[in-house]
Amino acid sequence: MTDKALTTCLWFDGQAEAAANHYTSIFPDSKILRVGRYTEAGPGPAGSVMVVEFEINGQKFVGLNGGPQFTFDEAISFQIPCADQDEVDYYWSRLSEGGQEGPCGWLKDKFGLSWQVVPTVLIDMISDPDPEKAARTTRAMLSMSKFDIAALERAYAGE
Repeated sequence: MTDKALTTCLWFDGQAEAAANHYTSIFPDSKILRVGRYTEAGPGPAGSVMVVEFEINGQKFVGLNGGPQFTFDEAISFQIPCADQDEVDYYWSRLSEGGQEGPCGWLKDKFGLSWQVVPTVLIDMISDPDPEKAARTTRAMLSMSKFDIAALERAYAGE
């Protein structure tokens, strides 16, 4: 293996470049690394984008324009750990625009890719050794779409 990190390949139906541009516009530490185009050898039209290599927060991705045969589903998602409500709100609004909001911090973006926008404090609260605190927080979490950290903290505290 030439690189220690794994690269995630995302299969698109002609939208790889648009998706890569969209994601790199949202995440501050991201960039397009290179674009590969189909040649006369095909199977796509010569000159059209075959792959886009991009990076988000040091994680490499390849967007592949593979065609309509495969689509994304919720079995795979990318979790975004958020330090505060401003980050939750930022990522939620940018990624859900044109997509679909789901329960418990999950959403599908406009390309059908699933994301989890999760405040880092949530994992501490739902894994608390006090079963009542964890249960109250879990009940609150299950009632939410986008996470509201203040409401989760109130539930955790028993308010």
